[in-house]
Amino acid sequence: MLGFVGVGVMGEPMCRNLAQKSGEQVCAFDMDDAPLERLGEVGVYAGESIADIGQRSDIVFLSLPGRTAVQKVCIGGSGLLSNMRPGGCVVDLSTTSVSLAKDLHARFGARGIQFCDAPVARTREAAQEGTLSVMVGGAEKAFDRIRPLLEHIATDITHCGPAGAGQTMKIVNNMVLFQNVVALAEALALIRHSGIRPDLAFEVLSKGSADSFALRNHGMKAMLPGLFPDRAYSTLYALKDVRYALELARDAGLELSGTSNARLLLKRASEAGFGEAYFPVVARVIAKKGR
Repeated sequence: MLGFVGVGVMGEPMCRNLAQKSGEQVCAFDMDDAPLERLGEVGVYAGESIADIGQRSDIVFLSLPGRTAVQKVCIGGSGLLSNMRPGGCVVDLSTTSVSLAKDLHARFGARGIQFCDAPVARTREAAQEGTLSVMVGGAEKAFDRIRPLLEHIATDITHCGPAGAGQTMKIVNNMVLFQNVVALAEALALIRHSGIRPDLAFEVLSKGSADSFALRNHGMKAMLPGLFPDRAYSTLYALKDVRYALELARDAGLELSGTSNARLLLKRASEAGFGEAYFPVVARVIAKKGR
């Protein structure tokens, strides 16, 4: 049986794809009953607790908000570490710190349980369509074991190296994305000040060297229409991830000015009341400063 802990914005569609495509029985746990009820319609069993999921499952997937939640689920009093059988495997699809990924790999490994950090990238739509990108850190044997299952949720699956390598790549991915979004927000403010039609300007950018995934998704789909919904990848989540990047930079003795600037603007957006909004809302903070 497969277990799945955390069926929120990204976790619910990933769990659904596993249930519908893998041919395996899936049991899930979340503090919110609503997604569990929806998943029940495709045959997902609602577990009673984290301990229940751990005891029932051979492989458990996690999709949680961050480091604190992952720690609690894995090594809390009734967590997976004390309830899974030797020979099991934990696959953390969340974005957490590299240090935590390495620590959990060691803790689970000491009990004969495989652990892979396997954070996902791309959008909520990609999670629904099963076209995510997954960056995996962990032993080669563990990667070979989970890859057929990851193929049900992702089209790009990369073994990046040993424990922590998946989180490193996801943190770097997000670090670059945040800076791209800030650049687009600044460009949009200048475009509007200049009186050029924003949709025309972004179309022109997409035809030149400024083209990017961020432009076509965060720029065209969020910034242009001003759509920054809750229950998407929020400003607070982005702040969490940019802190992980700056932690890595400190460990490496590097000063990342672009990343620090992105953190400052995300912090301002949160302080302006946009903490739960989709993080490209930083465009509003920049536009406001220009008035």
